[in-house]
Formats: sequence, C-alpha cells, structure tokens
Amino acid sequence: MGGDAYIQPRKDGRRYEAVLRLSEALSVCTEPEELTKILSEQLREFLDFLQFYIIVYKEKSAEVEWAVVGREKSLMAAYADVPVEQRPSWQAYSTQQPFHIQDWTTDERVPARLKQGIAAHGLDVGPLVFVPLTTPHRRLGALGMSGPPGAHYSVDDISFLRLIGRVVAFAIDDNFNVRYAEAAERKLQRQNERLQRSERELRDVIESIPSMAWSAAADGAAEFFNRRWLEYAGLTADQARGWGWTVAVHPDDLNPLVEYWRTIMASGQPGEVEARLRRFDGVYRCFLFRATASLDDNGRVVKWYGTNTDIEERKRAEQALRRSEAYLAEAQRLTLTGSCAIDGTSREILYWSEEMFRLFAFDRQQGLPMWDQWVQRIHPEDRDKFRMAGDRTFFNKVDCDVEFKIVKPDGTVKHIHGIGHPVLSPSGELVQVVGTMVDVTERRSAEESLRRNESYLAQAQRLAHIGSWAWDATGRNAVYVSDEWCRIYGFDPKDGMPSWEQRLQRVHPEDRARFQLTIDRAVAEKSDYDVEFRILPPHAPSRYIHSVGRPILGSSGELVQFVGISMDVTESKQAEHEHERLRQELANLAHLNRVSTVGELTASLAHEIKQPIGAAVTNADACVRLLDRDQPDVPEAREAALEMAKDARRAAEIIDRVRSLYQKGSSQLETIEVNELISEMVVMLRNEANRHSVMIRTDLAEGLPKVMADRVQLQQVLLNLMLNGIEAIRDTIGELSITSQLAEDSQLLISVTDTGVGLPAENAQQIFNPFFTTKSQGTGLGLAITRSIVESHGGRIWASANSGRGATFSFTLPSRVAVAA
Repeated sequence: MGGDAYIQPRKDGRRYEAVLRLSEALSVCTEPEELTKILSEQLREFLDFLQFYIIVYKEKSAEVEWAVVGREKSLMAAYADVPVEQRPSWQAYSTQQPFHIQDWTTDERVPARLKQGIAAHGLDVGPLVFVPLTTPHRRLGALGMSGPPGAHYSVDDISFLRLIGRVVAFAIDDNFNVRYAEAAERKLQRQNERLQRSERELRDVIESIPSMAWSAAADGAAEFFNRRWLEYAGLTADQARGWGWTVAVHPDDLNPLVEYWRTIMASGQPGEVEARLRRFDGVYRCFLFRATASLDDNGRVVKWYGTNTDIEERKRAEQALRRSEAYLAEAQRLTLTGSCAIDGTSREILYWSEEMFRLFAFDRQQGLPMWDQWVQRIHPEDRDKFRMAGDRTFFNKVDCDVEFKIVKPDGTVKHIHGIGHPVLSPSGELVQVVGTMVDVTERRSAEESLRRNESYLAQAQRLAHIGSWAWDATGRNAVYVSDEWCRIYGFDPKDGMPSWEQRLQRVHPEDRARFQLTIDRAVAEKSDYDVEFRILPPHAPSRYIHSVGRPILGSSGELVQFVGISMDVTESKQAEHEHERLRQELANLAHLNRVSTVGELTASLAHEIKQPIGAAVTNADACVRLLDRDQPDVPEAREAALEMAKDARRAAEIIDRVRSLYQKGSSQLETIEVNELISEMVVMLRNEANRHSVMIRTDLAEGLPKVMADRVQLQQVLLNLMLNGIEAIRDTIGELSITSQLAEDSQLLISVTDTGVGLPAENAQQIFNPFFTTKSQGTGLGLAITRSIVESHGGRIWASANSGRGATFSFTLPSRVAVAA
C-alpha cells in the first residue's frame, strides 16, 4: 500500500527454456506461413500480444522479398500509402535497433499517413515493437509484435523479443532463403550444415543468456551444461555429464531433488523444485530447478531442457519478510494494535491483521467481515460518529482520527482509537484507505484514574493548604505550579507561570534576604532546602509558609530543576502562639497551685523547720556550758557544735525545698533519680501526715533508670497526689503508700495508694478535668495540672479504685528521654 509497486516474479529461467523449445520447433518448419503460428504457440505464456509480423527485405534493397502478416490484415492495410522508409519495420531493419511505439497518438515518430490509415480503418491499436532479423553474415528484415490496447512492454520484454528475433533469423536464413539460392542436389548437405550451425548458434545463444541452463536425455542423464552453470559449480563438462552434477547438490537436498526429478520424468510434465547448489568456493546457495520436456509427434519425451535460477537473495528476503511480519504481528499483539486496508470504492475489507480479528472478536476462519458487520460491532452511542469519520475520509479523501467504543459478542466494552489514511492513484482517485486500530481501554482507564487522582490531590492540597511546584534551575522560572500554590500566593493560574521576580516579590521584605540566601545555597550545593518565611498576598494579610525543595539532577550530574511543596502554616503558627500562651498560663496556674498548697502546709512546715532549729539551739546552749567549765570540755563542745551545724543545714534544706515550690520560671530539664525525689517529698510531708494520723510507707524498686524532667514540676505532681491521699484519710486512721517500679517499654511507673474514701462513683472519669472537685474548698485545678505536667513529660496518669478502701493514682514517665515540659 501507499504507492508500493507490485513486482511480478521473474520469468527469465522459463523464458530461456521457451527459447530452446522455439528453436527446436523452428528447425523443422518448412513454410513461412507457419512461422507466426509457431511464435504464437510458443510465446503466448510469456508475452501479451495480438499477433506477430515478419518482413524480409531483399538484400541491399528497400523492396520486401516476402512477409508473413498473421491472421489480422487490417493494420497492414493501414500501411498501404506509407513509404517503406517510414515504416517501423524498416526503422528496425536499417538501424538494427528495436523500434517501440507505445502510444500511436502521441509518438511523433509515427508517420502522419499511418495515423490517417489507422483512423480510416477505425483501428484501436495497442503498442507495437519491431526488432531486427539478423544473422552474423546477413541482415534479413524485422520481426514485429503488436499488443492489445493498454498493454505495456518493458525493457525485459523487448530484450526477450530481440533474442527471439535472432532465433527466427537463423531459422529463416536456414530454412527458407537457402532454397532460393542452393541447388536441389546440395539440399541434404546444406541441411546437415544448417543443423550443425543451428546447434552451434543455439549454444552460443544459450551461453550468452544470463542464466544457468542445461539439457538432458529422455532418461534424465545430463548431456549439456552451459558455461555459466559449469563456472558456478566449478566442474568440467565431463564431470557434470550424466549424474555427475549431483556432487554439487547439498547432501540434505540431494535425495528429495532426485526423487522429484524421477517423478516428473515419469509424468513427462514440467516441474520446478528448490534445492541448494554448491558454488566453486564451497558456499551453498538456494536455487530454483526448472525442467521442461521436449516431445515428439507421438508425445514421447525426446529431451529435457532446464534452468537453475539463483534465488538465495529472494529466499533471504522472504525469510526477512517472514521475520518482519512475525515481529510486526507480535508488536501489534503487545501494543493491541491492528492494521487494515479497505477498498476506496466498495468499502470492501481487503486486509485485516491478526490483531484486528482479536480486537473486534471476529473468527479468522470465517474470512474477512463485511463493512456492515464491522460497523455492527461499534457501540450504538458511537456508531454515527464512526460512520461520519469514515464518510469524511472516503468522500473528502482526508485522514481521519476517531475514538469510539465497541461491544464484543460477550458484552465486553472496549475503547478503540482509529486512524485512517487515504491512498490515491496518480490521477487522484481514491484506491484504498489504510489504517490502524488501537485498543486504548487501559489507557482510557489510566487517564480516568489519573484525572481522579489529580482531583483527589488537588482536593487534598486544598484541605491541607499545600501547594506543589517545580522551577528551572537556570532561570529559576516556574515550570509547574499547582492551583493550591497559586491560591496560597495570590496568583491567577490563567495568567501563566509566575517569574522568579514575581515570586520573590511575594516574600515578606523582612524575610526576603534570608529566603534568597537559602535558595542560592541550595542551587550552589545542589542540595535540599527547608525554609520558613512569610508572604504578602495581594489584598490579604501576611501568611506563614513552610517550603521544602529537592534538586533534580541530569544524567551527568548537572542541576536541572527543583521540585517541592509550599505549606501554608499560618494556622499552625497561630496555634503555636496560642499553645505557648496557654502553656504560660498553665505554668502560672501551676505556680499558684504550688503556692496555695504550700500555704496549706504552713503549720506542718513551721513544725518541720522548728525541730532542727530547736535542736540547734539546744546544741548551742550545751556547747556554751561545756566551754564555760573551769576545765573546758573542747571535744564535747566540738561535738555539740557539729550537731548544731547539722541541724541548721537540715533547716536550710527544708527552707530551700519550700522556696523552690514558690519559684516561678521556665522549665529546667535535668536528669533526676525518681526514688530520691520521692524520699524528699516523704520527709517534707511526714509532719503533715502525722498531724492527721496517716502513716507513710514506701516501696521503691532499686536500680531504676533516671528520667529527664523538671524537678519542681515532678515535686508538684507528687505533692498534689500525696496531699490528696492524706486529705482522703484525714478523718480516719489510714496508710499512704508510694511505690516505684520499671514497667513495659522502659517506662517508670509511680503509684500513690491511700486507704481513704475512694473515688466518686458517679464522676470517676471527670476527676482530671479542670475545675472538677469533690472538696468544699477545692479549686478543681490540682489534678488537671498534675495530668498536664505528666503528659508534657511524655507519660500518662490514671486513677483506679482499690479492692478495699481508698484509691490508687498511677503515672508513668519515659526513662532516658528528654521531653520539653
């Protein structure tokens, strides 16, 4: 398709066989009138003609000695008024070159009188060729051949006719002209000479033909091989004669070839077979072996004539073509692409590839479908669209590109993309429409999925306030920005991609230098960047942006692009500020809670402080008395002074612990021994517990890991929980126990258990809520603050009722983990 010319198979080998048969037939021809009949019979298969003409001129004269016109005389009648020197036969005779007329109306070499004669006789004349009739020692005349209207003679046809002319010339010279020149008594001798010369000339002809020719006896034994055959095989005539030629046949092909040769010898019918023949250098090439029998009047085989034609290149081309067709079929199968060809007039389907049958679910065994059957496969919704696209191509002779759905017999719906191309004749007429059909169902499904994903992504970016982008590393010009990015920055997507300068102008002036420095460093180092800055969208308040970028490098390591995201973190920033404000408020409340709690412990703390101070005073008085003796007792006085210093330090430590609870400031994280902190709080609250007849007991596990925490805040947690336990027991006699142990995941578990009134049954889940209290004078902030402190350290707190009296408050702390309070 698409203008590729159809190339007919070469007939050289068979034509040369015909030359051999023609020569043999002409050698026994005795009447001139039989010449054109023999030509017609022998050459009908190889040339498209109406009849032959033989014109023989007298030697060195323009006078026709004799002529054989054939059965149709009308064309010769048109020559009546045309001078001999202007006739095509004379042109071929005088120039010794073929004279070819393809178009009588336009060929200027055709005499005007001849054109008038053709018109007068009303002839529809086709092409005409005359070739010279010449032997090595004489010019005889010309051999003509006329063809039917519309026929075309190629260069090969004219060359073949010229070879025929040489054979006919020899026959004329031998068979007819000699009887006018030779005496009757020498006829037999002349005939023998003629036969010898004919055989010699024939062999010269055979040797000159560009093919490997041979002849064999009736029993199949080879008698003759031309020079080309012998030179190819590297054999002498004696070596090849008989069955010696078989040494040149490939061993794998020899038996099949001999069997086939015997088969056609038995039948007497022409035949051809392929086999490999060894060249003189040992290389085997594929040949086509042709053989034709020469029969006598009784139909018996007299001799065999044959040719060997080298078809190695053709076979390779056929194999390459088969491979290409296989590759094409596989490619079409893999890509779900079918190809087709449709007649430009009838719309008859001329060709469908294998994949077309699969795509449209037709059975190849039932042949090509009709156009209407094909259209019925089109989905009803798209049938009109398909017909309109087809009509446009067939009527307007233009390409078509159409997508449509088909419905297979099993109900499966497929999406097809069809492309058609018109093939026109040289005159502009539509010859065929060729095209391809591609199953794009998966592509359409992927496109739909992609559109959905893009929609989901756009919606997700909208909800999360995240815009995506990409910009070129050379000019820093944007190559892609999402709709959400444009919304965040205040750009209109319809205005196209914003430039680097436009994007930079959106950055807050106070942050612009830092932003540009970050980008410059990332470009220079081809590294990721992470920057937070403010922007000033038009007609909107400033926004906080968190932007993350990543470089895209080329195959040689050069920086190509940066891609990344920009997040609007304004609300997050506002939440951070609010969180900081609330954290500060919580710290203030915690401080007030500590002050209030310590205030409630004034009497106990006073008693706790009074004890070491009183002991210090007693030790001071004893020291003075010991020194006032006549013989001062210095060792005892020194011991009393040391005890006095110890009591003073104990009082100072109590005061420091109380003062730390009054301090107000930011959290200070440090490594803390939890058991040590518990012991300090037990000492601080022992007097308060004794005042309410509460016994404090501890059960602290040894070897616990340290925690990273704020000491004051952990003191407040223990203070709140222990005081709540003491208050729960105050009206009875009870016990407060504090335990520590290592729980799962390296968590420290601290529990405070009392034997008091227990948890409120109705509101047990609310005890950690702010302003919830069961005390008449309580604020409802103690446990809420306690929970906030524990959770800020990465732990959790909960309460549970005991199986007997009281309740247990437990909390966990992560070990060896630094947590910002």
